[in-house]
Amino acid sequence: MDQLKLKFVVEASEAESISQKLGLPSVRHLLPVLVEPAQSLARPPISNYHVGAVGLGSDGRLFLGVNLEFPGLPLNHSVHAEQFLLTNLAVHHCPGLLAFAVSAAPCGHCRQFLQELRNPCSLQIHITSQHHQNDVTFEPLREILPNPFGPFDLLDDETPLLLERHNNGLSLLDHDHDGGDLCNGFSDPQSKRVNGVLNSTLVKIAALEAANNSHAPYSGCPSGVAIMDCDGKIYKGSYAESAAYNPSLGPVQAALVAFVAGGGGGYERIVAAALVEKETANVRQEDTARLSLKLISPQCPLTVFHCCSFAEKNGCKKD
Repeated sequence: MDQLKLKFVVEASEAESISQKLGLPSVRHLLPVLVEPAQSLARPPISNYHVGAVGLGSDGRLFLGVNLEFPGLPLNHSVHAEQFLLTNLAVHHCPGLLAFAVSAAPCGHCRQFLQELRNPCSLQIHITSQHHQNDVTFEPLREILPNPFGPFDLLDDETPLLLERHNNGLSLLDHDHDGGDLCNGFSDPQSKRVNGVLNSTLVKIAALEAANNSHAPYSGCPSGVAIMDCDGKIYKGSYAESAAYNPSLGPVQAALVAFVAGGGGGYERIVAAALVEKETANVRQEDTARLSLKLISPQCPLTVFHCCSFAEKNGCKKD
């Protein structure tokens, strides 16, 4: 299992090969085996309680999820392993989660967050702490969350849910097209340009893409964050709402999931960030994003860009 210790995504062919080498009857039986290695990747400096989750995507790939905690920030800014898992699937464009194994029973917060999936009741879960090593029994989410409340109570059947394709139709406002240098003087020539394009522009574009992929059907306030490390690699995260509101995952946390899952290393390596959101949104991320990044990566500046939908832009022109 050493080859998987630092991998947050395992390709379908590799998962099949490993299962066969271990003599397992299916890839699903591999999920509990990987939970303990996943726990070692968690970053819980406050609680020191390591949670690991390993999920089977609908495309056959395996995805890892771990809990993240951030000293100095309120505990509700933490990322739960199940939230990390779903965000990891979203970052890698996997359209569905079939089953997952997790080291401890999902808390109520996570059980609710899982309701944002299509047909969540059929999602299969294995809790390793509640089973013997050779017992690979999975149970549906409905067994641990009876009488659920979720998107089906608030949305129509046509509204895309978490992991499904979103296109919020957002574009930047005209006065926000020139964002200047997001890097606050960061001058590594190897990191300033990619194919002749300023990385500051790429970060802004990535944040807009993240906002367009945002799952915000309850507030109508999509947003996205992109962060760049000192090597010029860009990671993006989309705001993901919950029907119960409080379990929603902010765009900074989602971007940090992408950073950790992408092997970004220590948070001090983050040197630039951009947030895209609507200027007059009822739910605004700017102040929370600034607070988070100030404590997580103090040298990282945040630049905010505002956007609107195509319909809103046309409405503004008519006025």
